[in-house]
Amino acid sequence: MPTSTPFPSPLAPTEQPPSGPTPLPPPVPKPGYGVQIHLFAGDMAETLEWARGLGVGWVKQQVTWHTVEHGPDNFEWEPLDRAVEACNGFGFKLLLSVVHAPDWTRVSELETGPPANYAEFGRFMGQLASRYRGRVAAYELWNEPNLAREWRGDTLDPARFVALVAEGSRAVRAADPDVLIISGAPAVTGINDGVEAIDDRIFLRGMYEAGIAQWVDGIGAHPYGFANPPDESWQDPVHVASSHHNHPSFFFRDTLEDYHAIMLDYGDTGHQIWVTEFGWPSTERMGQMDTTGWEYAREVSEAQQADYVVRAFQMGEDRPWVGTMFLWNVNLATIWGPGDPVSAYSLLRPDSSYRPAYIALRLAEPLGP
Repeated sequence: MPTSTPFPSPLAPTEQPPSGPTPLPPPVPKPGYGVQIHLFAGDMAETLEWARGLGVGWVKQQVTWHTVEHGPDNFEWEPLDRAVEACNGFGFKLLLSVVHAPDWTRVSELETGPPANYAEFGRFMGQLASRYRGRVAAYELWNEPNLAREWRGDTLDPARFVALVAEGSRAVRAADPDVLIISGAPAVTGINDGVEAIDDRIFLRGMYEAGIAQWVDGIGAHPYGFANPPDESWQDPVHVASSHHNHPSFFFRDTLEDYHAIMLDYGDTGHQIWVTEFGWPSTERMGQMDTTGWEYAREVSEAQQADYVVRAFQMGEDRPWVGTMFLWNVNLATIWGPGDPVSAYSLLRPDSSYRPAYIALRLAEPLGP
């Protein structure tokens, strides 16, 4: 174990809401809601202030392992130290999603994927959980492992993914027994070629066959809706969207309900589905944006984006088998601007002004306590 460095003082939260075109009513508290933020670019305190302005109780930050550990026991903890302490200082519960092994642990370099020896993941997760014991509320172990782009240098296989999770879980539980562990969520793709992707439903069944339930406290899911309303199903006779409506993977509701059915098929009534990413893109008022492959984003207005986001949170609340949900994302547009189409999912525009979805979520009333 490397020598620990002291934690810096947390960023002091201010009492002023984030700047916007007009003053807004105070946010409605929603302690069970979550959002994904990006703290390592831009102003960290400003980003957390935007999140606090939504009234949510949880934030998610992705941690790229290779940016923390540059070589064996060669750690750069300081940026993550600042992020963890800042989130604690603002009173958020924090979910860290850990991805992307360093090149020196992998078979193939310069691509994203797991380490060649899964025990390396356990070693790192143990060090991470020990360092932030009591400061991090939950860890998500990996991200979208049914996609080749997240699993380079290895074989797409749910059993192999569960073996990775097992290494990480054992180490985290030993270092911080009270923290929650969430399985990395499969991606919804509509593809099942076994090379670029395995269908997420098939992959989840494989995870259960390999014993995922014993290693985690929640089952991760990414029920993106593409351009489909959250309560619409692929089996409905009429669809709002002109594309991406012919497969259940493209529908928020179908993904949640299919995952729950799979869990029940394997007798799992003890875990909740944790929605660690979801959202709807809208290109409206986002500037010139290349949406090749994302054309459906042009069919979602900002008003629809706002409506879908709030309705999805309420649908999750209305289902006791759904746990914490994290909207993706708050502030990527302020970092990448319109040059990257994923900015269309942001609650803020590139100039940091509020989108209707930000205001709608800020004022949304949760269904329960």
